[in-house]
Order: sequence, then structure tokens, then C-alpha cells
Amino acid sequence: MKEDFLHFIWKNRLFSKSNIKTVSGEKLEIISTGTHNFDSGPDFFNAKIRIGNTIWAGNVEIHTKASDWYLHRHNEDDAYNNVILHVVETADREVLVNGKVLPCLVLNYPAKLKENYLLLLQSEQWIACEDRFRLIDPFEVKFWSGALLSERLLSKTGEIRFILQQNKNDWNETFYQLLARNFGMKTNALPFELLAKATPLNILGKHKNNLFQIEALLFGQSGLLNEELIGDDYFLKLREEYSFLYKKYKLNPIEAHLWKFMRLRPVNFPTIRISQFAQLICKSTALFSKILETESLKTLELFFDVESSEYWANHYRFNKASAKIPKRLGSSAFQNIVINTIAPVLFIYGDINEKHELKDRALRFLDELPAESNSIIDGWEKLEIRAKSAFESQALLQLKNGYCKNKKCLDCRIGAKIIRVAD
Repeated sequence: MKEDFLHFIWKNRLFSKSNIKTVSGEKLEIISTGTHNFDSGPDFFNAKIRIGNTIWAGNVEIHTKASDWYLHRHNEDDAYNNVILHVVETADREVLVNGKVLPCLVLNYPAKLKENYLLLLQSEQWIACEDRFRLIDPFEVKFWSGALLSERLLSKTGEIRFILQQNKNDWNETFYQLLARNFGMKTNALPFELLAKATPLNILGKHKNNLFQIEALLFGQSGLLNEELIGDDYFLKLREEYSFLYKKYKLNPIEAHLWKFMRLRPVNFPTIRISQFAQLICKSTALFSKILETESLKTLELFFDVESSEYWANHYRFNKASAKIPKRLGSSAFQNIVINTIAPVLFIYGDINEKHELKDRALRFLDELPAESNSIIDGWEKLEIRAKSAFESQALLQLKNGYCKNKKCLDCRIGAKIIRVAD
């Protein structure tokens, strides 16, 4: 049995509590199991036990077999010198610490707990507990939603911090790059991110009052102006303007072949998205500052209500005219931006700077948006768990991807309850 299961038994005090004795036969009372340690060192800190008439305070180490103490070389690590109790499933060897025998407890727990856990580990269903999920009150998931959502948002902290560090703690530049990636959606996320990194916000800011020049910069930097097209005046004008700006700022464009057009709806072509992005930059180059100032989601949506430039009203690609249709960013695209960029960055900025009102605002924004529609949310609906907002759908995505996918049932509130059904 894996050690993490034994940690679960110990932490939740699911072991037999009557007439406990150490391997050497001394009477043992567990006053406190201690605090679970997820870093290096003993498994539980600050435990308290009574052996005979003496109370001991210190750390607890847990192994499947007592001999693992030496297998893991704890005898060579001073961090384990303050261990007061060795908890094992099999006591196959005596352990010495500082020349004295370390008290050892063989963990005794109901066999049904192990049976339930093994069934989950061996399950090949959509989620491990699918056939027993209905044993759990659906409100259990609702109660856990807030913590799951916060966990999902904080899981992006490392990536955002890394980008922030690359940008020398410039939040505006960092948000601009993350937003650009979101504009590319899944298919063109990478080239859009590369485009933003190749075209610093401060350069765009120098042309914020001239949409044509911003489009020239972005389309030129995208590599999409490298084609040889005849008869498209707008394309030729963009290329001429970019040629001047390219030399002025000593720019390096990305490769045009990175952009994907196939299997995309024409309104999501990178050409349309780049034009809409240019419109947004024209509205404000201090994008993140604008986000911090805006408390209303409806006001924020008005700010993101952008339309591609006039040329793109009857084009989806350069030199290929089409029926005239205005191409606005749209509410679904805005919702996607809030869910995947605005809310996470707001939450993490608030967490880093201890501005709890911003964290609350990020959660409120998600609560005001409709739930997402995807295969994972559909899967939960089949189990009669229905998300009413993006707040809840994001929490369900975290539950599926953060717990069910990796079978972290011991850390899951639902899995833990199912394991304990026969407790």
C-alpha cells in the first residue's frame, strides 16, 4: 500500500483507537497526529503522544515497512532526529535514532477502507468514483466550489510570475502578452503570444491614436505582410507603413507559417483577431490599469466591445473580398477573456499585493458569467452536477483535471467520503 494512503489514515484518525500499543508492548495514546508536511522532512510535524506516563512532542514518520527508514536513508539525515514515533504497516525492522530504539506503531485500520481506495485506483471510468458518486450529497461539490476555484486560479501563479519576471515586474506588459495569447484562442495562442513579445507595448503606445499604424505594426510583426499580393491597396499601404516602422524600431517579425487558418470559423481567423486586438490597443495601451480601475463587469464588457477595422468588414484574408459583415469581438469571446485572462491575473495580482478586494472582484466576475460548455462540463451534467455560472464550471474543471484525472482521491473531499463509506 502506498504511503499516501497511510498518511490519509493517520491524518483522519481512521485507525483503531482502543488499547493501542507500540511494537515493544508499551501503552500508547495519540493526543495529536500533528500537521501534514508536504515538503522534505518527516511526514507530520508537531505531533503529541503519550507512551506510558510520559508525553512526547515532536514529529511522526510513516512508512509501509519499518525497514524503509534505512532504505530512504533517514538514518543519515539530522532532520529525522526529532521523530518521536514511527508509524508503519509492517514492522520488519527495529529503527535506532541517536542510539535508542524509535517507538513504532503498526497502523491498524478497517480493511474496507483499503478495499474502497483500491477500487478507486483501479477504476477506468470517466471519474474513478462514477458508479458511487450518487452516494454523495451534490451540495458537497457546491460547498467545495470556492476552494476549488481559488486553487485553479492560484495554479496559474507560477506561469504569470515567470512572465512578470521576464518583463521586469511590468504588469501592463505582462497583461498585454497574456491577453494576446487569449485572443489567439487555443489554435493561435502561441503565435499571438510571440507577436506580443515581438511588439512591445511601449512601441504601440507611441501610435495609440493611429489605428492604421497599430495595424501596420501588428500585421507586419505577424509576418502576414510578407506575401507578394497585387491589387490590394490596403495590404500594400500597410506593408509600406510597416517598412518604415520596422526600420525605425529595429523590429524582428515572427514567421507567418506559425498562424493557423484551417478548421477555424472565418470570424476567428488570426487576421480578424489581430485587427480587433489593434482596436483594443487604440482604446488604451494601459490595459491592465484599466482593468484594475473597473469594478463593473458590464463596464468592462463595453471596453472590450471592439470591431475589426473597415477593410475587414468585407475581408477575412488579404486580397480576398467577401460579403460585408461587421466583425465584433462578441460576448462569448469576451467571456472567454474574463475566464482565462482577466480573472486569473486580477486574482493573482490581488494575492501578491494583498489586495483582497481584487481577489473578491475576480471571483464575482466569474460568478456573473454563464457557465462554460465543454466535454468536461457535459460529463458532470451526466452525474447531475450542473454549473450555473463560470465560477462553478471553473471549479468543476479543477475537480476533474486537478483531482479526478490524476486519481488524487485521498486529497479530494468526494473521494475521501467514498473511501470512508464503511468507516
